[in-house]
Amino acid sequence: MRPEGLPEVPAQTAAVARAAFPRGSLAMRVRDRLAEVFADEPFADAFGVRGAPGLSPGVLSLVTVLQFAEDLTDRQAAAMAVRAIDWKYALGAELTDTGFDASVLSRFRTRLAEHGMERVVFDRLLEHCKDEGLVAAGGKQRTDATHVISAVRDLNRLELAGESVRAALEALAVAAPAWLAGQVDVAEFAHRYGPRVDGWRMPSSQTKRDRLAQVFGQDALALCRAAWAAGTPVWIREIEAVDLLRQFLVQTYYLHTDTRGREVIRKRDADDEGVPPGQLRLASPYDPDARWAAKGEDLFWMGYKVHLTETCDTPAEAGVPAAPNLITDVFTTDATVPDVKATAPVQQRLAERGVRPGEHYLDSGYPSADLITAALKQGTRMVTPVLLDHSAQAKAATGFDKNAFAIDWKARQVRCPAGKSSAHWNPVKQHGAEAIVITFSVRTCRPCPFQEQCTSSALRRRMLTLRPREPHESLVRARAEQKTETWKAKYALRAGVEGTINQALDITGIRRARYRGLPKVRLQHAFSATALNVIRLDMHWTGHNQHHTRSSRLEHLAYRLTA
Repeated sequence: MRPEGLPEVPAQTAAVARAAFPRGSLAMRVRDRLAEVFADEPFADAFGVRGAPGLSPGVLSLVTVLQFAEDLTDRQAAAMAVRAIDWKYALGAELTDTGFDASVLSRFRTRLAEHGMERVVFDRLLEHCKDEGLVAAGGKQRTDATHVISAVRDLNRLELAGESVRAALEALAVAAPAWLAGQVDVAEFAHRYGPRVDGWRMPSSQTKRDRLAQVFGQDALALCRAAWAAGTPVWIREIEAVDLLRQFLVQTYYLHTDTRGREVIRKRDADDEGVPPGQLRLASPYDPDARWAAKGEDLFWMGYKVHLTETCDTPAEAGVPAAPNLITDVFTTDATVPDVKATAPVQQRLAERGVRPGEHYLDSGYPSADLITAALKQGTRMVTPVLLDHSAQAKAATGFDKNAFAIDWKARQVRCPAGKSSAHWNPVKQHGAEAIVITFSVRTCRPCPFQEQCTSSALRRRMLTLRPREPHESLVRARAEQKTETWKAKYALRAGVEGTINQALDITGIRRARYRGLPKVRLQHAFSATALNVIRLDMHWTGHNQHHTRSSRLEHLAYRLTA
């Protein structure tokens, strides 16, 4: 690589582009205003210093951003670099430039993913927006997540068993054909695993399906034992498909000895033998990071989850153009990660980039009191629903819930509505978090006239579980505030992020993974977010109101008649 950045636009290319686009185009405005974002130096560690000079990574990153902005395939993007005059202008190419092969883009993404550079362009664009005053710390930001379907076919457990064996055989047939021929009957295995497992119909009867699952398990066991035998070269079992076959074998089958003393392999049953939890269970031999997940009763998918965070400050004064809502973070996880688990990492990443929000609007599945308190200490107020008191008294709205008790934190005592003090104050850890268990004496509770309103415990005494003081008080304030109409009206600002997700879906297809594996899916989402930011910046530059709501001509007529 020769770090030169985007080349100068040739005079002839500039003249033709200006004539063809007298008002400019998105690609041309990106080149004119954001050329410094697409520099070569940040990619230096991913490229060598010897050999024939390669294509500029700055140029390829610009091509990738434009590719995502127009939702193009690699072949279409490579063709646009040849035939589109505004793309030639953006890339600084001569009119006679023949472009590059489409495979260059795939190799470029692979190089970025291998070196952890998925977010380089996104971060550089965000830094540019900070310098321009379009993004700053202390403002309002909102976050929401959506599902992402993997780029591999859905397989049931029986199909997955056969396809895992087939994937390992295919990899070994390329990497170690001589070794494979010495370990298995190639003709028999080719008959069984030649076509894809989903290419032929599975047996209709349960008995035949169980027998086929056992055959798949026996073949997987034989192949793994051969790969992990004493004389087998170590690199054989380091092949990804072979290692995944071993993991799948452990997750799906178990060995036992029958009454005759024979070793038998059987498919695991979720109730009897148990299966791994969803975050560990493999779902495809071709994408080891994809996972099955569910949300509610209607959504069930295999793949990933992406969390998008954007600015959402209120519009500026009249006559002053409002800053565009820009995406400040994109965080991709496997599908099993709950939304609330992504909140702290997102806030940490925003803080590292100097754009930590003053108010963070979330729909994060009831954050813990510790999370709310930690965010407040770092200057962020989380505007999000919190889990209400789920005690029997609070649910029934009768009797005495936790709010009915007066807490003396210094004296480490709690006073009940009857005026009695607690007997024990025990700091404990519950699910890895600090907690305090408050216990009232049996002698105090049993003769109390309010006992039926206070507890239904068999011991006939009241117990309370509290968080430490700061988290407890933060949770109490949040629970009280979210019941007010003011809070509900304020929280409505969060709903706007749904439009961002819809825009990301329409323009970049963000809900369907283009690539396999979490690193490349993260790269896809980082470039998708960069493309959306570029589009929004372009609307800001050209004076278009991106917050404009679509309305019909009939609505305009009704407004004129009633005004």
